[in-house]
Amino acid sequence: MRFKNRLFWIAALISLVCDRLSKWWVLQNFDLGESQPLWAQVFHFTFVTNKGAAFSLFAEQGEWLRWLSLGVSLGLIALGTWASRLPRSEQAGYGFILGGALGNGIDRFFAGEVVDFLDFRLIQFPIFNLADVFINVGIVLLLLTFFQPPSRGKKRETQDRS
Repeated sequence: MRFKNRLFWIAALISLVCDRLSKWWVLQNFDLGESQPLWAQVFHFTFVTNKGAAFSLFAEQGEWLRWLSLGVSLGLIALGTWASRLPRSEQAGYGFILGGALGNGIDRFFAGEVVDFLDFRLIQFPIFNLADVFINVGIVLLLLTFFQPPSRGKKRETQDRS
């Protein structure tokens, strides 16, 4: 069976595996709250958990986030499965978002909280994980795709149909 939107599935798998392996590594090597500087006062690995969304938003009402992760994941799986062939940048963008949503969703369903560990101290940024990185990379790819001017070939197709 040939997969259409192959890059979608590859991006989803790569992002999910990277996220799960990085969280497994943190759980095996750090105690909760432990921090190891890679570059002192700039970038550390700091093991924390987060019951909320990004930046600990909704930490007290985080129960619904597991269902949101599941809904987003199912919607993206449906898109990758049944949509006609998407442009490569959209495939990668949606795939990275799916991998990140699945990575954090797995944490929420099985542990009730997400493992975070990437700690940029130079700019006082909230601690996050690779799933968050992949979700944001996916969003940037989609924004770049949607806001780029159409190529000449697409303009001609539209004019020919008029």
